[in-house]
Amino acid sequence: MTSLQQQRITDDLDALLNVLPPDIRQALREANKADQLLEIVMDLGRLPEARFVDHELTLRDVEVSDADLDFVVRRIGEFTADNRAGIERTLHRISCIRNRQGRIVGLTCRVGRAVYGVIDIVQDIIESGKSTLLLGRPGVGKTTLLREAARVLAERKRVIIVDTSNEIGGDGDIPHPAIGRARRMQVATPSLQHEVMIEAVENHMPEVVVIDEIGRELEAAAARTIAERGVQLIATAHGNTLENLLLNPTLSDLVGGIESVTLSDEEARRRGTQKSVLERRAPPTFDVLIEIQDRQRMAVHHDVAAAVDAFLRGRDLRPEIRYRDEHGVVHVEQAAPRPTVAAAEGRNGSRGPALEQPEPAPARSLSTRRLYSYGVGLGKLRAAAQSLHVPLQLVDDLRQADAMVTLKSYYRKHPQPVAEAEERRIPVYVLRSNTLVQMESFLAELFGIEREENPLDSAMREAQEAIRQVLAGAPAVDLRPQPSAVRRQQHLAARSANLVSHSYGREPQRFVRISSR
Repeated sequence: MTSLQQQRITDDLDALLNVLPPDIRQALREANKADQLLEIVMDLGRLPEARFVDHELTLRDVEVSDADLDFVVRRIGEFTADNRAGIERTLHRISCIRNRQGRIVGLTCRVGRAVYGVIDIVQDIIESGKSTLLLGRPGVGKTTLLREAARVLAERKRVIIVDTSNEIGGDGDIPHPAIGRARRMQVATPSLQHEVMIEAVENHMPEVVVIDEIGRELEAAAARTIAERGVQLIATAHGNTLENLLLNPTLSDLVGGIESVTLSDEEARRRGTQKSVLERRAPPTFDVLIEIQDRQRMAVHHDVAAAVDAFLRGRDLRPEIRYRDEHGVVHVEQAAPRPTVAAAEGRNGSRGPALEQPEPAPARSLSTRRLYSYGVGLGKLRAAAQSLHVPLQLVDDLRQADAMVTLKSYYRKHPQPVAEAEERRIPVYVLRSNTLVQMESFLAELFGIEREENPLDSAMREAQEAIRQVLAGAPAVDLRPQPSAVRRQQHLAARSANLVSHSYGREPQRFVRISSR
């Protein structure tokens, strides 16, 4: 895949520099790095700073005064309810910090740039007619991509931009030329964004609606309403990855949402899960999800429904990776399997986020073993296999299996799958309980490897077991004393399961206590 067009950048930087105090403006011009400037920060009583792509620069040796702040405020537009203002006919954004009395005590002057041609890396997706959601950390280029998508689509379709903070179309009543033929609707206050979204569809008959920063439940509901009317949505939302979005109760509906369902006994045994599991609640609002990793690299989930289902079942996510090389050529390749975080069992036996696994070690020279599981948690089996770095393949057909694993409570009843395995002379391994420790010991035996216990692995297994106990109802669990670096990982594990953790005692006997509150 090659670059579709040469990128062209316009930033109207002089318009921003002209609203700054003269000495700060001069310092920026002397720095001579306009193309790398991200924002200028002016806080009362502190030295003014310029933030560039790769470094920060103090602009003068004199602290910012009220007069400096007033100088800027008088030369820009009015601040709206979200404490943002702009400069007319530009894309620059000025955000203010106020004290408790409402007086402005700080300014963040962010450079806005229109980058023509930046859409080439995902232009085929944008033009496919599928609703697309963009995720990424602040400053990674979501709004720039959104603006260019609106311009490109507006050449052939009716496009309406719901511009809550005037970041897409710029400040003032006349939108910036960077949005092309797209029309722009401004929003009086951020809390009314959802109403303007619906108004755009009802009053102006768009084929595409472009929205920046979906962040509230009402906006997520409005987006679903728009999608169900057959209108293409191009939007950004708070979050870095699909997993982040799913674990955000306010925004998870954008990708279908999550609900707990109760399985029959037989279905639970077949899946190797508890009876209560998490499932996708509804079809996703967006068809495609793009994770913007940096300005030149993106991960694309082409089928959001399939990706969410895989996440909830503990399967590996394999997004498509697209990146632009130093010559501007776009490359597309399949990503290596990315471990999901839906393998552990949560409160009341439902499946929830698991602890992150360590980076994989170099692969051993081991043959792949095909395993049939009856009543044993598949998510935990995958986690155990990943922890040991063994090539395990879970199969649904007993006839394809090299071995079978089940629990002692099931084996005693001698169900039909166990009887069939014994009849076919397939080895049957019996575990006492559904725990990671049991599964790792079993897999070590299955693959014939000797385990070298890592102190961190042992500590994290202990933390995981404590998390399981607290989620099952235990008020609190104390872990063994550990060094500070290990305790830090245990705290992160507790937070990933939405639990509370604190350290107690003095070194070297300081330990972590995990609790539900």
